[in-house]
Amino acid sequence: MPGRSRRTSTRLLLASLAGVVLLGASGCAGSDDEEDRPSVVVTTNVLGDITRNIVGDEAEVTVLMQAGADPHSFGISAPQAASIEQADLVVYNGLGLEENVLRHVEAAEEAGVSTLAVGDAVDPITYTTGDSADEPDPHFWTDPERVRTAVGIIAEQVTEQVPDVDEAVIGKNASAYEAQITELATWMRQQFDGIPAEQRRLVTNHHVFGYLAQRFGFRIVGAVIPSGTTLASPSASDLTSLASAIETAGVKAIFADSSQPDRLAQVLKRESDIEVAVVPLFSESLTAKGEGAATYLEMMRANTRSISTGLGTE
Repeated sequence: MPGRSRRTSTRLLLASLAGVVLLGASGCAGSDDEEDRPSVVVTTNVLGDITRNIVGDEAEVTVLMQAGADPHSFGISAPQAASIEQADLVVYNGLGLEENVLRHVEAAEEAGVSTLAVGDAVDPITYTTGDSADEPDPHFWTDPERVRTAVGIIAEQVTEQVPDVDEAVIGKNASAYEAQITELATWMRQQFDGIPAEQRRLVTNHHVFGYLAQRFGFRIVGAVIPSGTTLASPSASDLTSLASAIETAGVKAIFADSSQPDRLAQVLKRESDIEVAVVPLFSESLTAKGEGAATYLEMMRANTRSISTGLGTE
């Protein structure tokens, strides 16, 4: 009996080891399949959501910027840098937005990776006021019409640069998403039509809504941070000048990015010595699911409601 028990134990041990070997082989095969899958890497989460709607299941889409991150200041890890170098296509905003990521994108491009600077391809505008005057404005996504143009450009590059994707599927996905953006733009215009022309004045925590202003007939009175980047800081004279502009224009609300503390906007509120609301907007980053702006479409609808409420009521 003891010998039989030992033989039985030996057989069970060998069977277990065989199972481990087979499981390990299966796991390696799965990893190889994932590595062989076409890869698109996207820098910002706004572009990431747009790209995922276009690509669908045709390729692996990796988004570098997490929910709530500031595109001007976010950095990437070593594994994320490696993913850029190994991608079939890198989609990035450009126009100076991703200040800490651009060198990785440029290095990948020099190594032969296909890249797409979306902002450069959608008829960018320049800032008109503040420290960044005459520099290109990277915040094109606040204009849904330009985003609709971007969808077609991204779809074209995906079909040309990413191997083994189904062009018909990419085209179908892009058309369906373009229809949603068209519906969004129409709805936004209807909402903004309720704001009297003389009240369509925007003050924000930094210059981010120039494209929206151009598309829907708003005037940018100024920004708490007189720059296109959140990395800048306002001076005392900046605050004084802006307070004077607000008083002259009779602005009813200041719009501050929801991912940033609105301390500066509150300071300006005190400096201006007038009653003005501080209204949060989702300007440069999507949020986690359930926090108000988990997708591009949700973000734009939330901002439209906030602007309409902040400026359209007496």
